Amino acid sequence: VIGFAAGLEIDGSTPSVAQVAPPAVLMLVAALGMWYARYWAVLGFQVVLVFLILIMSALLLRAGNVLGVVVAVVVIVAAGTLFWFLVKSLARIQMPERRPPRG
Repeated sequence: VIGFAAGLEIDGSTPSVAQVAPPAVLMLVAALGMWYARYWAVLGFQVVLVFLILIMSALLLRAGNVLGVVVAVVVIVAAGTLFWFLVKSLARIQMPERRPPRG
């Protein structure tokens, strides 16, 4: 969002609002949900981390130089560590109980 507001160009062109807004809104909703310790927010953020780990693992297989390998490994380790700590926080938050149907 900051790069978009500053007019950052990627491959010679500025990304559109449609390319910037969805990830920004997703991260904002996840951040607010985790701030209020909502189970769904932590679980959703873990899904994002899993996709990040899978994508970086696939890119690691295609890395063409040492820098590509180092970046992929650092991101995988960081995301995996955060995932592990979020598993522990999910245990503390605990899933909300289902309410019996009214009627």
